[in-house]
Amino acid sequence: MKYRKFGNTDLRISEIGFGAWAIGGGAKVGDVPIGWGDADDAVSTKAIYSALDAGINFFDTADFYGLGHSEALLGETIGENKDIVIATKVGHRNIDEKIVLDYSKEYIVEACEKSLKRLKRDCLDYYQLHSARLAQLQSGECIDAMEALKQQGKIRYWGLSLNTFYPQAEADYLMEKNYGNGLQLVFNVINQRALTTIEKAAAKGYGIIARMPLQFGLLTGKFSSSTRFEKDDHRSFRLTPEILQKATKILEEKVWPLAEKEGLSKTSHALNYILSFAEISTVIPGIRTAEQVQANTEGIKTLSSEDKAFLRSLAREWEAVVKLMEQRG
Repeated sequence: MKYRKFGNTDLRISEIGFGAWAIGGGAKVGDVPIGWGDADDAVSTKAIYSALDAGINFFDTADFYGLGHSEALLGETIGENKDIVIATKVGHRNIDEKIVLDYSKEYIVEACEKSLKRLKRDCLDYYQLHSARLAQLQSGECIDAMEALKQQGKIRYWGLSLNTFYPQAEADYLMEKNYGNGLQLVFNVINQRALTTIEKAAAKGYGIIARMPLQFGLLTGKFSSSTRFEKDDHRSFRLTPEILQKATKILEEKVWPLAEKEGLSKTSHALNYILSFAEISTVIPGIRTAEQVQANTEGIKTLSSEDKAFLRSLAREWEAVVKLMEQRG
C-alpha cells in the first residue's frame, strides 16, 4: 500500500481508503432507501480487519450511513486504534421518517458528540459537512460550528463532502475564504466533471478524497442492462435500465479492452485511472466484504500516459450518461 499526504495537513493516508457506507446496512427513511441493502456485521467486521491487513488506514463514514450503524461498527472494531484515520460527516437527519438537511451550529455540535461516542474517539480526525450547498455555506453558521469544534479539540480537520454533479460553486467558496482542509468529490472514469476543481483545490493545499470511484459498481463489470436491484438498495432508482444500457456499451467497446490489455481487473483499472492524478489524496471504493478489499487493493499500478489520455478524452462521450444520472440524483 502506498500513502499520500492529505493536503497541507499532517495526515498521511492510504491511497486506497475504505468507503463505509455499505456496512451501515439497508436502512430506510420512510420509504426511501439510504443504504446498499442488508449487511452482515460479521462479514463487515472481517472486511474491516482485512483492510487493515492490506495497509488501509483511512476509513470514510457518515452519521447517516445506516443511521449511525456504520460509525458504531467502526467504533467497535478500530475506534481505539489511533493509527487509523477516520473521517465522518454531518448534516443529514431523520425527522419523522423524512430526510432533513440540518447545518445549524446547534445540531452540528450535538451530532459531533454522538459521532465521537459511536466511534469511541475523543477527537475526530476529519469532519465533513455532508452535501452542504452554497447558501448554507454562505450563511456561515455551519462554518462557525466546524471552527468552534476545531478550537475545542473535538475535531482535527474539517472539510466538505459533495455529491452534486457541479461542485464548483461550493468548492470555490471555501477556497476563496480559505475555509476547511479538504474536499470529497465525485470523480471516476465515467464522471470527470470535477477534475478542474480538484486541480485547483489541490494547488491551494486542500486534501482531495475521490468518492464514487466505481460509479455505484458500474465500473466493476458486474452489471448488465438487465440488472435490477433490491428495493432497499438506493441503486434501484439511480441506475435505470437506460443508464445501464448506455454505460455498458461504452465500457465494453472502449474502456474494458484497456483493462484486458494490461491484464488488470476492471475494478483495478478504474481505480488506477483515478490514482494517476497526483492531486488526489485517496480514493474510497465502497467495501462490505473481505473479497472486495482484495479486489480494490490488488493490481494497483501506474497507468500509462497513453491510457490516461484516452480515458480522459472519453469525458465528452460520457456526458450523455452523466446527464441521465444527474436526473436521478
